Amino acid sequence: MKYIKLEIPDVVLIEPEVFGDHRGFFMETFRMDEFNKKVQDAQFVQDNHSMSGKGILRGLHYQIKHPQGKLVRVIEGEVFDVAVDIRKSSPYFGKWVGKTISAENKRMLWIPPGFAHGFYVLSDMAQFIYKCTDYYAPEFEQSILWSDKDIGIEWPVTNIEAPVLSLKDENGACFQDAEVFE
Repeated sequence: MKYIKLEIPDVVLIEPEVFGDHRGFFMETFRMDEFNKKVQDAQFVQDNHSMSGKGILRGLHYQIKHPQGKLVRVIEGEVFDVAVDIRKSSPYFGKWVGKTISAENKRMLWIPPGFAHGFYVLSDMAQFIYKCTDYYAPEFEQSILWSDKDIGIEWPVTNIEAPVLSLKDENGACFQDAEVFE
């Protein structure tokens, strides 16, 4: 696998080596020893799988208590995936990075604890799977408004209408009012 540190170096784009022929393909999607050596020493405790239609935006989610690192990938379709650094002590505080990941390009993205995370579905439908370093704790989940001007994410919205959001995401906190990591 190829590990590429992005503009925020703690966020890592992972490109697996894919072996393919007339029968299909094979690739490793995770090796703990290699991940811990090249990215971060992490232990994953939960796997999640979501399916969303075109124009749906999920995020920007995070948990101050029980913070989750997430290793994300798309197994069907295509999404624009975003990580926002919300660690006050970081030189990248308030900055974001986004990458397109898809079933076709087979890329994965590592979003460490201390980041808000979200994605926007570009294809007709997308299936999104991810490993987490801590358990989902809905009572501690928080959301920052996807369109917050202080963060300024350049979402590749593909239609004139606003993205389709959950009620929680419609009412996300402004970045300046959000609870963040020290």
